[in-house]
Amino acid sequence: DEAGAIGGSGFLAVYIAGLISGNSDIRAVTILKRFQDGMSWLAQIIMFLILGLFATPSQFPAIMVPAVLLGLFLMFIARPIAVWLCLIPFRLPRPEVAFVSWVGLRGAVSILLAITPLLGGLENGRVIFNTAFIIVLVSLVIQGWTVGPLARRLGLIVPARLGPLDKVELELPGSAHHELLAYRVAHGSPVARGERIPRWARPSLVLRDGRSMRFQDMGRLAAGDQVYIFVPDRYPRLLDKLFASRAVVDPEDADFFGAFAVDPARSAAELEAAYTPGLTEAEQKLTVGALVTARLGGHAEYADRVLLGPIELIVRDVDDKGKIIGLGLSFEPTAPVARVPVFLSAGEIGDRLSAFIRNWRKPTETQEAEARADEKQAPEPAPEKAATES
Repeated sequence: DEAGAIGGSGFLAVYIAGLISGNSDIRAVTILKRFQDGMSWLAQIIMFLILGLFATPSQFPAIMVPAVLLGLFLMFIARPIAVWLCLIPFRLPRPEVAFVSWVGLRGAVSILLAITPLLGGLENGRVIFNTAFIIVLVSLVIQGWTVGPLARRLGLIVPARLGPLDKVELELPGSAHHELLAYRVAHGSPVARGERIPRWARPSLVLRDGRSMRFQDMGRLAAGDQVYIFVPDRYPRLLDKLFASRAVVDPEDADFFGAFAVDPARSAAELEAAYTPGLTEAEQKLTVGALVTARLGGHAEYADRVLLGPIELIVRDVDDKGKIIGLGLSFEPTAPVARVPVFLSAGEIGDRLSAFIRNWRKPTETQEAEARADEKQAPEPAPEKAATES
């Protein structure tokens, strides 16, 4: 209401308020997230139900063909071009740009905007709304059902990092920036195999077979135990890894992360000596982890890959600060993903233009060199014979 009173956008005001509150340090954030998640799903159900009441299915046949053609045009031409133009400066890989261009159109925003002409009493307001409604349905059917296959086709699906994890976060009043976490020990997890809990975590209670015991009296934790631990509110991900079971790794996922582990602290010069990937002198002075981070533009993420000549390095894990703590090495670089002939980045466009100019100038320079060579090889004209004396 306040935004509307001063002539602003209510939708933008709500979005900014949610952005600020979502990034603020507030209490009971876990409970609030669960509540907001449930309310958002309920609101979406109610919203689509109400928006569906504005549609007039009896009028759909008259505009079905133009609406479907318009939807296909937006999906395959208009949105990809708009996304590509917006993402040109960011040097994103072409498969990622292609995926972003495909994931769009469907949603409530399009229908909400289509209501505006209808509420404004425009002459063709009903036709505009029905057209937008059909376009959203076409997008949901075509784009929504093909998101998974397209992601696999473009090589954008990453294997799971952790297996099953049963965790409950309980925020207590006056806990001085500490949280109480309840973990259920999973079968095959590191703590079930005897891994120690970090000293900064304070186990307070263990439930086993319906009985509550002190952690100090429990001995080794077993699968099925429920452990209550006090931890700082910004605890590392190490605790989740300790209580999670091993992720089920398919053979394809094992190949995905490489057959051998590489210590990120090793010198990159050792890689150069063993595999000759063609590193520069400056790169050979770095550690392997720093080399991979540099090749990735200074920021490494889980499952990122760097091709170094005959080998490929895969980021197996990073810590909370983004530092690489696990690397894999593959002698068989992954097969290239589906080639996307469009969505060139600014760097690729510059490279293509430079290559075109070099190739365009090369024939001219070659012709000039050949002409100069012909001039040198051409025999000198014979001197004219002196006139005979009469």
